[in-house]
Amino acid sequence: MSKLTFPSHPLLLGFDQLERLVERTARTGADGYPPFNIEVTGKNSFRITLALAGFREHDLSITVEKRQLMVHGQQHDDDKEDRVFLHRGIAARQFQRVFALAEGVDVAQACLENGLLHIDLNRQEPEDTVQTITIKRG
Repeated sequence: MSKLTFPSHPLLLGFDQLERLVERTARTGADGYPPFNIEVTGKNSFRITLALAGFREHDLSITVEKRQLMVHGQQHDDDKEDRVFLHRGIAARQFQRVFALAEGVDVAQACLENGLLHIDLNRQEPEDTVQTITIKRG
């Protein structure tokens, strides 16, 4: 008798993408930067908050592609030539953080406030429908 894994269970049809999603999510963002929170803000709404001290709006880009929310940041030192550091402990580093979005979850808005990037998400409730399938004679 062979053991069935989750995506290959015979009663779970069409979930083959779930395993790829879990693997892809495990690979991305393993360094822990930037730190983030995910909170429930309502029955069908969530908020992702990323700690981005020193980043400005024009240093950030937020895109959604193939159900993946990607937040990319790269600080631009406009006055880099004029500054002389005795110690530089705050690095101008770039990052990319990826979040997988379920079907029906959309980005409502994003705002940067006091070094925190807030991304609000809404989930649409699927309609409960009953579909009757006609059986044809073979």
